[in-house]
Amino acid sequence: MPVPARMGVISRSLLRENAYQSIRDAIVDGTLAPGERLNDAELAQWLGVSRTPVREALTRLEESGLVRTKPGRYTMVSPLDARAARAAQTVTAAMHELAVREAVPHLSAGEMEAMRAANARFAAALQADDVDAAIAADDEFHGVAVTASANPAIRAVVEQFTPVLRRLERLRFSSLNGRASVALHERIVTLCEARDVEGAAVAARENWLSLDEVFDLAVDDERPA
Repeated sequence: MPVPARMGVISRSLLRENAYQSIRDAIVDGTLAPGERLNDAELAQWLGVSRTPVREALTRLEESGLVRTKPGRYTMVSPLDARAARAAQTVTAAMHELAVREAVPHLSAGEMEAMRAANARFAAALQADDVDAAIAADDEFHGVAVTASANPAIRAVVEQFTPVLRRLERLRFSSLNGRASVALHERIVTLCEARDVEGAAVAARENWLSLDEVFDLAVDDERPA
């Protein structure tokens, strides 16, 4: 039997995606700290892959604002930057508003129950000061509408820019201020159940625009030595 022409393509694709996700998550959770220099050989050794998927991952992370590169000098984790986060916030809020607007007419009872369940896990994680669980539950909550919108462009933009906000949201979720999001989520679900497309879409946008207070906690405009 002839070997399929595409043999190995999926494997290489998975290597690239796994390298990207691993480095992205390490930046978001602070394992790779703001301002830390990145060496592709060391990252490749850590991940158990070649340097090629690591370099491709770093290029993608630079496009989303999580990595800064100066050719011939350094590649580093981007410092916490309030201005970059505000730019990402505006785009992300618009995408979630659009996702909800497109999803509401088609949301099933099961999907709305999934949103409520995710919000319950979100509230419990906040109560337990479990930042990782809170972020995971928040992703699940908003992911219902993104998936239901069936719009791949929305998903692509959300996946590119949400990690920039997540670094700052970790500060918020570890404080009492994060509790306000629970009520905002509940409002979104209630409006979805009422098939209030406009109201739910506006509430989704407001939810993402409510992050303003965490921007003051960002270390803005750091420069490498």
